[in-house]
Amino acid sequence: MIKLFVPGRLCLFGEHTDWAGHYRTMNAQIAPGAAIVTGIEQGITAEVERSSIFEVQSCAPQISGEWHDFACRMDEQELKRVARSGSFFCYCAGVASYMLEWYKVGGVRIKITDMTLPIKSGLSSSAAICVLVARAFNQIYNLNLNTMGEMNIAYVGELRTSSRCGRLDQACAFGVKPILMNFDGDEIEVKSLNVKRKLYWVFADLMREKDTIKILASLNKAYPFPSNPQEEALHEALGKKNLEIVDKAIKYMAEGKAEALGKLMTQAEELFDKAVAPLCIDQLAAPRLHEILADEHIKPLVWGGKGVGSHGDGSVQFLARDAATQQQLIDYLEQQGLHAYKFTLQPVHTVRKAIIPVAGFGTRLYPSTRCMKKDFFPIPCPDGMVRPVILILLEELVQSGIEDICLVLGSEEERKLYMDFFERPLSEEHLSKLNIESQEYETHIMDIGKRLHYVYQNEKRGFGHAVYQAAEFAHGEPVLLMLGDTLYRSKTNKPCALQLIEAYEATNTLTLGLYPINVKETSHFGIMSGVWEDKKETLLRVSALHEKPKSSYAEEFLGVRNSEGDHEYCSVFGQYILTQDVFNQLEKDIREADAHPEQKKEIELTSALDAVRKVNGMFGVRLKGERYDMGNPAAMVNTVATFAMADDD
Repeated sequence: MIKLFVPGRLCLFGEHTDWAGHYRTMNAQIAPGAAIVTGIEQGITAEVERSSIFEVQSCAPQISGEWHDFACRMDEQELKRVARSGSFFCYCAGVASYMLEWYKVGGVRIKITDMTLPIKSGLSSSAAICVLVARAFNQIYNLNLNTMGEMNIAYVGELRTSSRCGRLDQACAFGVKPILMNFDGDEIEVKSLNVKRKLYWVFADLMREKDTIKILASLNKAYPFPSNPQEEALHEALGKKNLEIVDKAIKYMAEGKAEALGKLMTQAEELFDKAVAPLCIDQLAAPRLHEILADEHIKPLVWGGKGVGSHGDGSVQFLARDAATQQQLIDYLEQQGLHAYKFTLQPVHTVRKAIIPVAGFGTRLYPSTRCMKKDFFPIPCPDGMVRPVILILLEELVQSGIEDICLVLGSEEERKLYMDFFERPLSEEHLSKLNIESQEYETHIMDIGKRLHYVYQNEKRGFGHAVYQAAEFAHGEPVLLMLGDTLYRSKTNKPCALQLIEAYEATNTLTLGLYPINVKETSHFGIMSGVWEDKKETLLRVSALHEKPKSSYAEEFLGVRNSEGDHEYCSVFGQYILTQDVFNQLEKDIREADAHPEQKKEIELTSALDAVRKVNGMFGVRLKGERYDMGNPAAMVNTVATFAMADDD
């Protein structure tokens, strides 16, 4: 049994530009389409499992009154007939018919357990159910489709019905986060957007009728070549002027300028009314929409507002001034007989905390670890300095913008060693023997010491147990985890840690650095497999995570197919962005182990990561850098010999 959630989607800017941008295949003078779309808090939750037939059931109280369970044989022609019928389940059948035709899958049972997404309100409830069905088949039958693949199948599946959906409808596949979608002919690109501060949206069903098919048919008549000034104005509005609006919106969201963003919404609506609405005025005059937008009771509560989807009297959206006015607006709209919903765009978490576990004894480097912790082993660096391992790691964190760093020590007695190094200045006698550059570097070391915090793993119960000691330090925020016996060297002007942080901010999901290795090395590392999310093959949607698998197993089950058709093997780089879900899982694992002390089970991080992956997903990021292991004698020799070399040596 697998649990899935697919949200509805709200188009914030750029409606109609998905199909308009497609016409670039016929007229290169048309500007590419661009839309800012976000998943919303309302959506569909379901439990899915294998079945001999295709079944859709529900126990969701929100739809119990109009619902009847659906079942159909996994027969291509029968599924296509249901898809063309226009029945309640035509969208589900359309996707299922495609999956059967192209992937030869068996059946699935989909049981909808919660449905908070309003239907026929411009929020793509049909696209959400299509994505849900595509994702169910993908995960149940391990088809290794990435998010774009699921989105494309949902789109094609919906087209097998009488619906004429646009390409941005299935943006709900990317989850509850804002994305930029670019439409250039047949090409679609998706990019996650940054949000600096909370943005308080309200959208409402206007409870009126509109004919979306007629709207789209009327506007499409102006493409691919305009034949009069009015059609030329439409091309410009959905092309050049839309690109200008979208660029500004991206900038305002990243800078947290809510008032400017709200005014931009109003400007976008004015442009739509002037240049788009005249081509289908009987549907797009939208008297109810404009009545609500002009309501004097609403204006003090919002920064701006506009229509939704194909526009007309379908739905309206507003950007409220704050959380209080958001609720006031919902209450007022409900009083006017509308169905109103709130959606708060959350800021993308900037990672400002890091954890480095250094509690291990360093058994493989005995007996040197009797007198020196392995994270203090000296390493020659390209600038001629000889630094201890821990200082190299801490400097990378500081360069990556990390503000607070937690060291997980083996005991409280060890703290004195770190305090002596990072918090106790050199004596005047020793300081006077250093050159000016080294004296200034002393200040740098003391500044790093101000960022340090300490926790203790008094019981040696596994790596996951060590990481969990920093749960209170993390305090619900995402944190960067670095290994204490591995060094990193970036091949760009960005440290590896910063590359990972930026990747996390684009996904807002548990994220690991990945490092390609030879299949013969897999038994020494954690190995992840999955499918690439992007054409550059840098972002991997992880579908499996195994700790030190045998090479034979990895070769058969864990290869990641690249664009050339070959298999790569992706090990964990040694840097992770951990979410609160990981600490929750570790806490659960510790409780279970405490309940059965006779089993003496170690608390492993990999198993906790994989448990979180199964519920909330996980990404691996190919970082542009090298790693240098310090965990065993052979690796240490290689690190000492090569780390000092500059990149061009």
